[in-house]
Order: sequence, then structure tokens, then C-alpha cells
Amino acid sequence: MANVALLYDEVYLKHDTGAHPERSVRVKHSYDHLRARPIYGSLTDLKPRPATDDEILLVHERRYFDYLRSIPSDEAGALDPDTMFGPGSLEAAILAAGAVTTAVDNIISGACDRAFCLVRPPGHHALPDRAMGFCIFNNVAIGAAYAARSRGLKRTAIIDFDVHHGNGTQDMFYGDEDVLYCSLHKWPFYPGTGSSDETGRGKGQGKTVNVPLPSGTGQAGYLDALADIVLPAVREHRPAIIFLSAGFDAHEADPIGGMDLNEDSFDELTGAIVETAREVCDGKIVSALEGGYNIEALGASIHAHITALSK
Repeated sequence: MANVALLYDEVYLKHDTGAHPERSVRVKHSYDHLRARPIYGSLTDLKPRPATDDEILLVHERRYFDYLRSIPSDEAGALDPDTMFGPGSLEAAILAAGAVTTAVDNIISGACDRAFCLVRPPGHHALPDRAMGFCIFNNVAIGAAYAARSRGLKRTAIIDFDVHHGNGTQDMFYGDEDVLYCSLHKWPFYPGTGSSDETGRGKGQGKTVNVPLPSGTGQAGYLDALADIVLPAVREHRPAIIFLSAGFDAHEADPIGGMDLNEDSFDELTGAIVETAREVCDGKIVSALEGGYNIEALGASIHAHITALSK
């Protein structure tokens, strides 16, 4: 059984979004759901550290970071039409990014084999210079860049199975030959990117793999796309570590997604990724929460995901 670390902190609850779909109860309920189940006893609890400025600036522009810091600490509002920002938001966002870099450090040191970062705000829509789609910093992109550029794991891969395309992650690595970005997502759908002909540019040509899926795609369709398109690309790339943008909003009960997966589907998807990780990178995986907006379905899906990571 693999040693899987769980990274969570109540600081994530300080990002107060009110009745917004991306609200604090998502991670609080999911954490409580895990604690009430036997799997929790086998997990390694790791305390995330805040991401450093240098880590955030691996993928984000300084002027954007400086802008966030300039917002008065008692001011609440929105960074874009979908992304709330208030007194605790920057602290939570820095710690969400830091959970992923903490996980990288602990996998490299051998303290754990794999990790799941139960974080918010999510990250994969965040662009180098601005927030977007509930996301402030791009947590997984920061982790992948940190692993590749700061910790010597030159070749990394990101598999994104959130129901939305991770436009921010794609943008950050579109010309990078060392980072493979693969996305399974509903199409057409927000944010409007992620067509199959978006494949990278320059040295990064072929290192972006988009698999747009029609509304209502279920487990069989996802597993076929993963097996036929995504995992062969990962094997060819031979990453030293795999990152997962783990969105669970493709669940059939999710109010946003419109796809037909369930918690068993996430167990199967994760299991297939774990098998490939064993082949190419000694099983090294860092997973971080993205979407998932039905609270009960999210908790059950995360439990299934972590159970599969543990095998």
C-alpha cells in the first residue's frame, strides 16, 4: 500500500465567498468525510507551508502578485466576475499553492509516495497576470514548475480531469517542452478553450493534449479517452512526477458539470493513472483539488480518489 499524504489546513476556510459555489464547506465537509472513514488512519497528515514569492513567480507575473498584496486587508470584492477576494483570500491562496510545493518536497525526500492537496481556492483557470474562474493562483502549475525548475525533476506531466478546461495551466506551459499538459473536459463549455487542435507551440508543440468530450460522457468514454490518448502521451513523455488537477465536477450529481461520472468512475480513472505512474515515475503523484460543487458527491469522490491513490 502506498504512503499517501493528505495536506489540509483550516486557513482555506478564511477565503470567505459566502453562498458562492466555490465555498468553504467544500473542503471542510470533504475533510470531515475522510476523517470518519478507515482510509484516514493510513494517511500521512502533512501541514502545508505557504508558497514563497519565488515559487509563485515561477508562473505568475510580479505585477499581479503585487496588485493582490495592495488590496486593503479589510476589503471584500471580486477579482473577476466569478472570483471572490476578501480579507482571508490571499493567505488561503498562498497556502493552497504551498500545499503543492510542500507535497513535492516530501515526495522527493521519501516522506511519502503520493499526496492529495485538499485546498481552495482552486487553480487551473488562473492566468499569469490575473485571476479567473474561482482561481487566484495556479496551484498545480506552481507545483509543476517548482518540481521542474527548482527541484531538478526536469520533465513533469499534468493530467487535468476537471470538467472545465484548465486554460491557465495550458497558457503557462504552451511553449514548454518539459511539461506535458493533458486535459479531459466537457466541450463546448467554459472557458471556451481546449479544442483538440490546441497542441502547443515552438518547442512545446505536441506537449499539450486536449480531449474535448461531449455533454453526458460517462465512465466508459472517460476511461477510453484516458487509455487511448492521455496515458500514451504520458508514457512517451516519461515524466519524473505526475500532477493531477483533480476536479470532481464531472460527477453526475454536480450542479455545474453535466457529465455522468460517479465516485466509482474517479476510482477507476485514478487507478489507471496510478498504474502508468508506476511505469514511468516510480508512482510519484501530486494531486490537488480543483472543482466539485455538490458537497456530498465531492466528499465521496475524494474518498474514492484517495483510496485509489493508496493502492
